[in-house]
Amino acid sequence: MIQDVKVVELVAHMDDRGYLIEIARCTEGDEPHAVVHKFGQVYLVGDMTRGIVRAFHKHEELWDWFFISHGSAKFVLSDDREDSATYGEIMTIIAGERRPRLIVVPPGVYHGWMSLEDDTQMVSTASHTYNREDPDEVRIPPDSFGDVWTIKGR
Repeated sequence: MIQDVKVVELVAHMDDRGYLIEIARCTEGDEPHAVVHKFGQVYLVGDMTRGIVRAFHKHEELWDWFFISHGSAKFVLSDDREDSATYGEIMTIIAGERRPRLIVVPPGVYHGWMSLEDDTQMVSTASHTYNREDPDEVRIPPDSFGDVWTIKGR
């Protein structure tokens, strides 16, 4: 695990009407969902075709919370915080509708994702609103950490 990154296993509450998954809440304490400490915006990102890579970038101040609502995705994170105990470490996370998870990414951690199924949709919540004139992001190419996107047989 990368320091300050959280992967919160979510629960689908199901009955004869369907299901409900609580993604995140702004609360105090150590509850698993107590991860949203500041709210900026929510947006939906969709990839029509499996294998689409959206990577890499990091933020100086902004926190990200990611939830795959449809399909599945592979997330790759790399800790670029020199003062972190996990500086330089790379982490891979698989999330999807059959494995609902909330992925919490702190500032200073490069992150990106690849859709593993056609029509994958991600709900992304950010601690700050996006500023087009002065975006809080540093972008690098998708191959910056080597071949992290190839799915390898086991």
